[in-house]
Amino acid sequence: MNYQIIIKRIDTVNEVEGYWSDEDLIQLLDKFNYPDGATAEKKNLPELLEMAISDYEPSEAAEIVLTYKLSEELNEGQIQQISHNMLIDKVCEEYPEIHMQGRLFHTNQLLFKAYNGKFPNAKASVVHFSMTPEKEDIEKVLTKENVLKLLNNGLTDRNLIKRLFDDQMTQNISFPEADGIIWELNTDDNVNYTLITSENWINNEDLISSEFESTLEEIVEEV
Repeated sequence: MNYQIIIKRIDTVNEVEGYWSDEDLIQLLDKFNYPDGATAEKKNLPELLEMAISDYEPSEAAEIVLTYKLSEELNEGQIQQISHNMLIDKVCEEYPEIHMQGRLFHTNQLLFKAYNGKFPNAKASVVHFSMTPEKEDIEKVLTKENVLKLLNNGLTDRNLIKRLFDDQMTQNISFPEADGIIWELNTDDNVNYTLITSENWINNEDLISSEFESTLEEIVEEV
């Protein structure tokens, strides 16, 4: 099916508002030995957590937050290693398990704010765009995989996704990594969308056109 794509804008942000819920902040406060988070005013929770975190050594704080977010997928040794590496490198952009990069970004930026820049400053991209099918009477709910494939024609060949996943972007084969590359995909009408990803994956310099056409083919499942 053919689509008309319009990239409205790409916003570069230091954090994704609303990612950390009040319950997340209360639980993290408890882990940083501030037990009164549940009775604190909700608007004060982020500031209280920043103060609680700053009482710890940076790598120790990173280990606590990483354990909270990733302990089901990483063992203690892996978490300790990442907590030290985070002070030197943008682990959230380099970690080989792509499906973890989003959570590593949110963890990194929480620590970046708490320590006034002791951690590298990673950035995210919020892409606002529309994807209108040529046959308007056909409504398809696009997946993250669909969206990345449709964006291909508007991205420069220097784009990291295209360089690493050229076959998946250009051929009608499955692209499971798309679920990790795009952290959030939102739409109210299946035409106008917002996606959130790392600036490392998509940024303003990656665009070669803000309006273009793309064809979405049905994925051929391997047998």
